[in-house]
Formats: sequence, C-alpha cells, structure tokens
Amino acid sequence: MISPKIKVLFSILALACFSLPVFAQQNNKFQVIAYFFGSPEQAEKVPAEKLTHIIFSFCHLKGNKLNVDNAGDTATIKSLVGLKKQNPQLKVILSLGGWGGCETCSDVFSSAAARTEFAESVKQLNNYFGTDGIDLDWEYPAIEGLPGHKFGPQDKPNFTALVTELRRVLGKKQEISFATGGFQKCLEESIDWKNVMPQVNYVNLMSYDLVNGYSMVTGHHTGLYSVPQLKESADNGVSYLLKQGVPAGKIIVGSAFYGRMFEGVENVNNGLFQSGKFKQGISYAQIREQMPNQTDFVYHWDDLAKAPYLYSAEKKLFITYDDKRSIEYKTQYVIDKKLGGIMFWEIEEDAPTDGLLDVIVNVKKNGSSLK
Repeated sequence: MISPKIKVLFSILALACFSLPVFAQQNNKFQVIAYFFGSPEQAEKVPAEKLTHIIFSFCHLKGNKLNVDNAGDTATIKSLVGLKKQNPQLKVILSLGGWGGCETCSDVFSSAAARTEFAESVKQLNNYFGTDGIDLDWEYPAIEGLPGHKFGPQDKPNFTALVTELRRVLGKKQEISFATGGFQKCLEESIDWKNVMPQVNYVNLMSYDLVNGYSMVTGHHTGLYSVPQLKESADNGVSYLLKQGVPAGKIIVGSAFYGRMFEGVENVNNGLFQSGKFKQGISYAQIREQMPNQTDFVYHWDDLAKAPYLYSAEKKLFITYDDKRSIEYKTQYVIDKKLGGIMFWEIEEDAPTDGLLDVIVNVKKNGSSLK
C-alpha cells in the first residue's frame, strides 16, 4: 500500500511533467513580425491572420516626445489597429526612428527628464491608438549611423536607461522591442546586452543590409551563414547574442523582402564578391515579376551562405536578395535554434500572392522540406 506522502510526491511529479512542455511551448512561440511602411489603404489589405506583430514605421521625436508626423500616418496607424478585428491576437507596435530618423536621439536620451517625457508620450500614444508597445529603431547608439548624426560612447548606457524608464512607465503589458544592426561592430559596441534584454520582449536582429549602400564590394546582404569572404550573416549575429546570454526566445531573425542592386560588376565569379557600386533597392515583388523577362540575368545559389543572387554579365549588374528558398532555410533555422521568430522589412515589398510571407507561415506550420 502506497503511503499518503508517496502519493503526494507522485502527484507533484505528474503535474510537473504535464506542465513543463506547456510552459516551454508558450516561451517558444514563433513570432512573425512585419514592418509596415505604407498608406492607410495598403494597411487595410495586410494579411493580419498570418502575423503576430506589425510594426508601424516610423514615428519620430518632436522635442522629447514620440510624435506621429502627419494626418496620413495617424490614419495608417488606425487602419493597422483595425486589423485586430481579423486577428484579435495581433500586436500593433509603434516604431521610433529608422535609418536617418533618429537625428536627435543621442542628445534627447542623454537626459533623465527627457527619457521620462519620452516614455510618458509613448504611453499616451499607445492609449490613444490602442497600440501595444514601442520598437526602438535607433540606428545606432554609440556608433556611426547616417553620416552627420551625433553619436558617442554615452549612448550605450543611455540606451539602457531609456529601456529601463520605458518599462517603468509602460508596465508589463506593453511590449518593448528594439532593432539592432546585424553587423559585428554594432553587436559589440551599441548595446549592453546583459542589462537591456531582461527588460524587453524582443531584439529584432537586422540581419540584412550586411552589404549596403556604402559597400564597394558585392556580397550577400542577408545571408543566413557566414562564408570566408563575408563574416556578417544571420547566424553570426545569432551566435554572438547567444554567447552574450541573450535568451534564444527573445531573438528575432531579420529577413529582407527586397534586394540590393550593384552596377559596374565584372564577370568574375558570376559577380559575387567583386568590386561594384550600389545602384538601387528593388522589391522582391519586382524581382519575381520582372527578372524572368530579362533573360540576361542568371540565377545563382550560394549553398554555404544559403543565399541567392542574380547576375547580368551583359549589364554588369548584381542583385543580392532573399527568395523563397533562402526564407525557407531561415525559418527552419529559427525553429531549430528555438529562437523567438522571424521579422522582415517590409511587407509591402512582398509578392502579392504566393510570396515570402507564405513561405514563413507554411514552414512555421509544417516544417521545411529542405535538407
């Protein structure tokens, strides 16, 4: 006969065994986060049922306060919030900054009083719109972003203080995330990972633009893995964050719904890792719809980086981008590593049907068929 004490012990163990997988599942929920940079009419057509978050891009500073720039942006935010009728679980987040959109951040966030004023303004806007939090897209604390914008070593502790004040003012229910550059200098010098990450929901790793508008050599701007010629990659960024003790479930891997075109690229190694000059950005929708008609462009796949590229020897043009195959690899990578999810810039650049978002949703649901 089993004693009452043993029965109680068995009950506790059974409850623990039952509870742990549920807890793990909740912590490992796969987030699908879309940045949105479009009109109110475009906002109404966003497939909300496929997303967990949508981040309005961008609000800016007006004095010390978070500011919605104009009536059009106000209408857009309201349209995005209206998507909750389709998906009640959807989180709509306001974003500060963007590339070149944080000119006064270094000065403003150096003051405790200004940080409090900013945090209070975030709370007021979230209450007004019914939005769910703030994404800080300061490019970048403590290192150079857009040439001419102020930065300095004091930005790093000031960013930590900003996040601390936001959490105090917003409480636990509002989400706080931030975008960080996926390149090594930013990862090492911009953020105090130990003190920032316990206070935020996610870090959106911008594992794109790793070859950018200032680059003079072609390469994979959003490769999954590093290659001998290019250390910067999604995996390099994720590996660094994990070594810093960042919880895997808080890391969101970035993907690009656009490509970067370089010109003046000689026909060596099919244009990859060659001298060139950035020409323009090009949406995935344009790449998929227009490139097949331009027969001089040849598709290539780098199996080490898990990244596609296009090259025209005739026009000396090179395009680095994400396609359905690379997105499938990235999404499965997130699942395998038990990361927080995947985000992308920018949903309006996806193909209108059977696009990259559909690949993410399918792999999230069914897993990848790629080996």
